[in-house]
Amino acid sequence: MSRTERIAPALDPDAYRMTERLSDADRELVARVRGFVEREVLPVINDAWEAGRFPERLIPGLAGLGVVGGMIEGNGCPGLTARQYGLVSMELARGDGSVNTFLGVHSGLAMGAIDLLGDDAQRARWLPQMARLELLGAFALTEPGHGSDAVSLETTAERRGGSWVLNGAKRWIGNAHRADVIVVWARDTADDEVKAFVVERGPDGRLPAGFEPTVMGGKTGKRAIEQSDIRIHEVVIPADRHLTRSASFRDASRVLARTRGGAAWEAVGHATVAYRIALDYALERQQFGRPIAEYQLVQHRLAKMLAEITAMQLYCFRMAELAEQGALEGTMSSLAKMYTAERGRWVCSEARDILGGNGMLLENHVARHLTDMEVVSTYEGTDAIQSLIVGRDIVGVQAFSRGR
Repeated sequence: MSRTERIAPALDPDAYRMTERLSDADRELVARVRGFVEREVLPVINDAWEAGRFPERLIPGLAGLGVVGGMIEGNGCPGLTARQYGLVSMELARGDGSVNTFLGVHSGLAMGAIDLLGDDAQRARWLPQMARLELLGAFALTEPGHGSDAVSLETTAERRGGSWVLNGAKRWIGNAHRADVIVVWARDTADDEVKAFVVERGPDGRLPAGFEPTVMGGKTGKRAIEQSDIRIHEVVIPADRHLTRSASFRDASRVLARTRGGAAWEAVGHATVAYRIALDYALERQQFGRPIAEYQLVQHRLAKMLAEITAMQLYCFRMAELAEQGALEGTMSSLAKMYTAERGRWVCSEARDILGGNGMLLENHVARHLTDMEVVSTYEGTDAIQSLIVGRDIVGVQAFSRGR
């Protein structure tokens, strides 16, 4: 056995030996995150899911993994490669989608927006503490009336003297109820362009007057990540809270483009663990006098699941290679997200069915991964929207409205 093989467990499953593409640093990262998931996430996540509350006891462990900030370099961030960033998403999703989203919102979206669109002073102000999870971030783009067409958002920002005044509403904003730093996207009334502004808690621990997040209830997926409706009424923030390099909605798209690949890697995580659970169950579950894994129908389903997971892995590994080369285009990310989300949901559904009635029990985990995949199929652009982005590239004609 080589040193590389001893460092960390292989990707599981790994029909096309993608583990051989991993560096020693990649394998050490996989082992570190997987160990955290097994020791700290799995023992508590089902209770947190039922309660609809994020298990905050996980935050110190997340901070200690050395992954907060993802691919950002400097200001205390780890500067992961694109592949390592994806592997973190994959491994966290093997434990739970809500935990992955908690980190993705904070690290990929909030910190990513500040890094990409803030000036040196703004990055230095927030990123080091956010990298240590001493400050928690949120990213407020989606509105009650604007999801896929977020370009048409209605929240406004008006310059009044030395301040900005924000008005509007946001919805589905992860971490917002307890976040310290919230990147809010609003339309500048002076030039009608969408820009990013930072709303933060004061020294007294309170958000500015008029900024009111309310945790949403009744969710059937990703129940352990708390998402909020936010009422924004005459919220006054200092002038320097505008991220200086945000000038239009194209800048929001740049932030989202950085993170869309993470959704594809997350889908791989959900699918791979669901497959493993189904396989282990099939080998042990006896019906009509023998393990159900010995029946042709079950073997056919497992083979089809493995084929889809392998294709998903190949999408993600190639996407990471292109990102490292600076050659990854938006349509490529959309194609990967569209395929992995749809097929990941199918794999989780097949796994649930192989477990029969037992697949409905939280203790077997598959149902949680299946409902989380419903969310993955929706956020970062629904599968339908991703297909229209790809279709536009194929035929050269945009099939959806340009919005504002």
